[in-house]
Amino acid sequence: MPWKNEKDPYRIWLSEIILQQTRVEQGRAYYERFIAAFPTVNDLARAPKKKIFKLWEGLGYYTRCRNLIHTAKKIAADFNGKFPSTYNQIISLKGIGPYTAAAIASFAFNLPYPVVDGNVQRVIARYFGIAIPTTSSAEKIFYQGLAFALLNKKSPAIYNQAIMDFGAVICKPKSPLCDQCPQSADCMARKFGWENSLPVKKKKILKKERWFYYFLIQNGEQQIYVRERKANDIWKNLYEFALCEKDSPLKESTSTFQKLAEEFLKVTSFQLKSLSEPFTQQLTHQTIHARIINVEIRTAIPALKEYRAVSKKQIKSFPFPRLIANYLSNPIEHSFKIL
Repeated sequence: MPWKNEKDPYRIWLSEIILQQTRVEQGRAYYERFIAAFPTVNDLARAPKKKIFKLWEGLGYYTRCRNLIHTAKKIAADFNGKFPSTYNQIISLKGIGPYTAAAIASFAFNLPYPVVDGNVQRVIARYFGIAIPTTSSAEKIFYQGLAFALLNKKSPAIYNQAIMDFGAVICKPKSPLCDQCPQSADCMARKFGWENSLPVKKKKILKKERWFYYFLIQNGEQQIYVRERKANDIWKNLYEFALCEKDSPLKESTSTFQKLAEEFLKVTSFQLKSLSEPFTQQLTHQTIHARIINVEIRTAIPALKEYRAVSKKQIKSFPFPRLIANYLSNPIEHSFKIL
């Protein structure tokens, strides 16, 4: 992993933000692209917002990207472009919590702060036989305190990396390698057969379902209507086609989509060209079901005042949610004639 044994606080911070809620295999490519585009925090602070979101496209959890931009600008403005070197300064930055602050403080500056990720929590819970989940703030503080008590204060960076790797390689979530574990003789989970029940699992999150019907509207000049999402909802600061959201899926018929277009666009002079295959995107708390309806129109559309018409060539520079980006890279659709 390119961030392993890294000492540059900017690169540690960038890798930690990218890896939040992201698999290492996916995050690595994004990390390498960001470092190539923005080698320093000052480069990131000076970059146009649209360019940063375009690089982030497809990674999800876009609040991370907004916080990344905000914090880079703050470091450039308030710290003369030099990453702060104390834990309290680091944790005061937007988007940085105890885990990320400890990682930067420990790995970059060798300060005595425990880095408590899922691997560390699992090792602690199993070794001490602790049946406490990690969902609430109080529970997280408990694990944080115990991790600090265990921390090697003289070599915090080495210790933190060692216990994280130990959890990833030996004390794995499933099928831990207890027979190879040098701590197994003292491990409560091993002693009482709790390996598969600790740590205590979080309750499943009930997911909301949403149905998005996008109109890919093209006028006679080969322009497409898009807008930036600005509400405090998913995909803020990303762009999208004209959207009509429904509480439930619509009946699959030409007449249904014809009526939907008339009601949404508030015009009658248009032609339905094609309908995309269904798209589904799983988010943490909700599932998005989407269809993209290709419409050709030659009249003005007063109902789309919040949208702007851009050329097909320009469209490639806009950051879109993953499902729209996937459609643009590989549009799979069928004519309305077959519905």
